[in-house]
Amino acid sequence: MTTNTHKQVLQPAGWAAPRGYANGVVASGRQIFVAGQIGWNAACQFESDDFIAQVRQALLNIRAVLAEAGALPAHITRMTWYVIDKREYLARGRELGQVYREVLGSDYQIAMSAVQVVALMEDRAKVEVEVTAVAPALDAA
Repeated sequence: MTTNTHKQVLQPAGWAAPRGYANGVVASGRQIFVAGQIGWNAACQFESDDFIAQVRQALLNIRAVLAEAGALPAHITRMTWYVIDKREYLARGRELGQVYREVLGSDYQIAMSAVQVVALMEDRAKVEVEVTAVAPALDAA
């Protein structure tokens, strides 16, 4: 299966290159919409209240949902991050990048947004990540 040959970054001329994300992405293929994933496991239980541990689990959850569609992390075109503590998100950026690379790889050709929210629906949740992916079309049999 091809990974990202169907995806192209949109970078307007004269704009400074973003770090860690893309301003826009165009892709063709099967669209996959992943609901907001939080840092709990498959049994809907939190194993940690640590921000980075919850990010890791949320990203693992995203990877598992994508796999159900035969998609890979490289097929992700858009991510929206909801965090309850902007300062922690910014202060732990190096750790965040490391866990991102460990779970999803080093593809940053993704249109991303990050938003601080007052709270998430689950009281212990510190982060929620929503994803759109575009995987190559399945071959007609």
